[in-house]
Amino acid sequence: MNTKKNIRINFIILLCTMLVMLLSGCGPSPDDLAAVDYTPLPGDDWEVSLPEAEGLDPDAVAELYYEAAKLDSIYSLLIVKNGFLVAEKYFNDGSIDLKSNIQSVSKSYVSALVGLAFEQGCLTSLDQPFLDFFPEYANRIDDPRKEEITIRHLLQMRSGYPWEESHADLWAGLLTGDFLEMMVQYPLVTDPGTKFHYSNVSTYFLGAIVARACDVDLREFAEEQLFAPLGAELGEWWPPEKNEYPMGSCCIHVTARDATKFGLLYLNDGEYGGQQILSADWVYDSLQPYSTGKQLNYVPRTGPNFNRIGYGYQWLGLQSGDHEYYTAIGHGGQMVAVLDDLDMVIVIIGDPFWLEHNDNAWKYEKQLKNLVANFIADLPSE
Repeated sequence: MNTKKNIRINFIILLCTMLVMLLSGCGPSPDDLAAVDYTPLPGDDWEVSLPEAEGLDPDAVAELYYEAAKLDSIYSLLIVKNGFLVAEKYFNDGSIDLKSNIQSVSKSYVSALVGLAFEQGCLTSLDQPFLDFFPEYANRIDDPRKEEITIRHLLQMRSGYPWEESHADLWAGLLTGDFLEMMVQYPLVTDPGTKFHYSNVSTYFLGAIVARACDVDLREFAEEQLFAPLGAELGEWWPPEKNEYPMGSCCIHVTARDATKFGLLYLNDGEYGGQQILSADWVYDSLQPYSTGKQLNYVPRTGPNFNRIGYGYQWLGLQSGDHEYYTAIGHGGQMVAVLDDLDMVIVIIGDPFWLEHNDNAWKYEKQLKNLVANFIADLPSE
């Protein structure tokens, strides 16, 4: 009888302990945090420092990496503060040398290529009609509003072309790979310049415009004008099956460190390694909120600290806590976060979930996005 009573008492104690742990949040202990190693790996091309030397709470950074280690889809997480690499770690299938598909982060790279083409005189005005570059399609356009779409509208995602994931038929059209054909086939859902609609084909058109305007191979242009000055390497960049141009809207493959260099380019007003690669004006214009409000909520809510506040030239503006910042962002949770107020770049890369646009992919994508947004929300203002 006493044995049964003791079992009941022990069971109740166990339940109460579990309840207390649940209510307390079960955060990491000091010993847990002390065991976390986020020391940057050796590399001659990076100056390193400690978080505390650059004004970051080392325990907060340790907790970020402690939580990151729990995620099944994360590959890499890097933090640069005041120009120094202060934290770096690779998880699961990630490594320092892995060139991973960064999905729609590629859109921000294509925006930079448009800026380079404009600065070099290949493009003379962002208000030029985009159909000027596609004369073979112009006579097939039956909606005169499409003649009003400009390069600027495409950059701002305000062309009037629809978000492909909003309807099964639109998504099926995207999967055919014939992106240029979509300028004819896709109907406009709003007048050009009036509203934001996330559009993959719009970014593809931008890449094709750069190639045609500058009379270049788009990949070679990117390598010579953007990647080489950054000391970065462009991995795979797939063209859709039925087109000659790389997929502007996605699929650039880079290492996490090279993605971080791209973030630093925008943090430092277009300068990297003492060289002005992009004009400061282009960077400024790219990180302005041309669209705001509810129209940016084109996907389900991510988390309480992931608040969309604006969209620039293929860059998404967010607010987390007191911090407003811009991100190059992609499916699967890929993110290059540029925090001007903190002089910081955060890069997170994970499983790209190629052609997986479902609840499973969205679950993991939210984990990565919220990990970064929650960390930023807790950072004090400087």
